[in-house]
Amino acid sequence: MTSTFERSFPEGSYLHAIVDRRAEDSADRPLLTDDTVSLDGQGLKAAVLKAETALRDYGVRGGDRVLLVNENSVALQVMIFALSRIGAWTVLINARLTEAEIAKIAEHSGARTTIFTTGVSPDAAAHAANANAVPFDAGQIGDLMIAPLNEAAQAEPLDADGTKQVAALIYTSGTTGQPKGVMLTHGNLLFIAEASGSIRKIGPSDFAYGVLPTSHVFGLASVFLGTLAHGGHLRTVSRFVPMEAARALEEDGVTIFQGVPAMYAHLLELSAKRGAPLPAPKLRYLSAGGAPLDLAIKERVEKMWNQPLHNGYGLTETSPTVTTTRMESPVSDESVGPVLPGVECRIADQETGLPRKAGEVGEIWVRGANVMKGYYRDPEQTAKAVTSDGWFKTGDLGRMDGDGNLYVVGRLKELIIRSGFNVYPAEVEGVLAAHPDIALSAVVGRVVGDNEEVVAFVQPIAGRIIEKSELEAHMRANLAPYKCPSHYVFLEALPATATGKILKAQLKKTAENLSIV
Repeated sequence: MTSTFERSFPEGSYLHAIVDRRAEDSADRPLLTDDTVSLDGQGLKAAVLKAETALRDYGVRGGDRVLLVNENSVALQVMIFALSRIGAWTVLINARLTEAEIAKIAEHSGARTTIFTTGVSPDAAAHAANANAVPFDAGQIGDLMIAPLNEAAQAEPLDADGTKQVAALIYTSGTTGQPKGVMLTHGNLLFIAEASGSIRKIGPSDFAYGVLPTSHVFGLASVFLGTLAHGGHLRTVSRFVPMEAARALEEDGVTIFQGVPAMYAHLLELSAKRGAPLPAPKLRYLSAGGAPLDLAIKERVEKMWNQPLHNGYGLTETSPTVTTTRMESPVSDESVGPVLPGVECRIADQETGLPRKAGEVGEIWVRGANVMKGYYRDPEQTAKAVTSDGWFKTGDLGRMDGDGNLYVVGRLKELIIRSGFNVYPAEVEGVLAAHPDIALSAVVGRVVGDNEEVVAFVQPIAGRIIEKSELEAHMRANLAPYKCPSHYVFLEALPATATGKILKAQLKKTAENLSIV
């Protein structure tokens, strides 16, 4: 079940080794396309070289952190490879984050500058205007804008070994609600690109529909890098539109589709409205990730397309893939499959760290070439998360069956996964706490079908009246839409212990059973 995969790139390579290889063996074949740009192997390398020159001329250095406020596009992918050639760190930012969220990341990372994919994203264009950005000529790859240089930014040391050099800095808010930058090396990302592409058996005849956000590590490592590392053609798509995805599956020859469960739910809804399955004549591989996959969704998708909907498990800190089901041994239950070749997974006793027996539940620990270098500028949190012998403690609960298949059964952390995006209660609570009329708040997740909703319990300051519409406006101004609560429940007093600790387990049960409108 854990057979090895052939590595295409020497250990220590940088991400742009993919570009160099494809310029040789895919010189005149389309590799990377969006609505307006199409690049073959030679065109991709030429575009990357031109973007590298433009970045260097602007003042970007090796070891600089460069924010990419983005939605999917050829321009985004080219910039990632160009920054790889320089040795700069790509800091991927979903353009739907608020100005305040982006500013917090820029400050923590000590960013040298910020680039905006204005050609495909109205949100990125709005951020660019607020940042006094100017047009950035990086070649015929789509419109980009760039912010003024931060002259105070200090470059990090460079390492010629890609297993040590950071390629991407991806931020999670963490349980503290403060930004936590996950440092992923070139080696981390190439390992996952090669492994995931190998498991999907990607080759030159494949056409992948790249709608998962590249700002999310699943979209970055598995969809983008994994497809190109094995010579597939990636059609990068800025946003998921069910009718357009259905059209592409029917008409464009899509062979590979990877999405979050909510995307499949939307496609099933479209199928139900039409009263017929959605045609996908060339589709040969589909998988779900980024959120728990409801078994009912899996069964309905498999019935519609008469093939397995594969499932997997991973985290930002593991680049992301830990386990995935296999084409040669699909599963019919909630298993997320066996571990990747070259990765170790331990179901650990939460007190001792010792391995538990097959079938017993414990904390999922991971060790291997996919585990992050650490949290940027946070050695204390890194030491808490990664043991001295390299085990990353995920904070998730799972069990392993006798065949080595992993089942994720719960979370030690309070992470909410909404439409494939991570929502951390502490971050949302921090914004609620900034409202002048709120005394206390608590945020929990509420499972609804194949997704999770964010529910906020709010205790107003005595005598104050909070208008829901005004509170919603406050939240929208400070948080990305997917982080904003779906529901607000106003209570005179939140349930708490004698010491004042809010009883979140009680609130979660209330949220699950409450008829919220």
